[in-house]
Amino acid sequence: QVQLVESGGGLVQPGGSLRLSCAASGLTLRTYAIAWFRQAPGKEREGVACITPNINTYHPDSVKGRFTISRDNAKNTVYLQMNGLKPEDTAVYYCATNGVCGRNGFGHFGYWGQGTQVTVSS
Repeated sequence: QVQLVESGGGLVQPGGSLRLSCAASGLTLRTYAIAWFRQAPGKEREGVACITPNINTYHPDSVKGRFTISRDNAKNTVYLQMNGLKPEDTAVYYCATNGVCGRNGFGHFGYWGQGTQVTVSS
């Protein structure tokens, strides 16, 4: 059974940093594209980071230069380092796999975590 578990969310002041983790079981993450999405209340879900099996990464303009996705194969875990956080980054963040993502955008993903809340506020 595939399971993705996110952690690392919380409350942070504007300009602060957080690192989210997505630990996987039931599949080997390095063989799949993995993406981070976020969804704020009343807004559509938005893809914010993608890493492919050959370790190409993609970040949309809304987070480029502030967010960085990475993968630890030994831990079967993907991370999202978020720096320079802004109030508009407040959302529930999800990791997902078994899908397609890259510079052409984010496609359908089959496996999702339960999400972790990130709140940016002073």
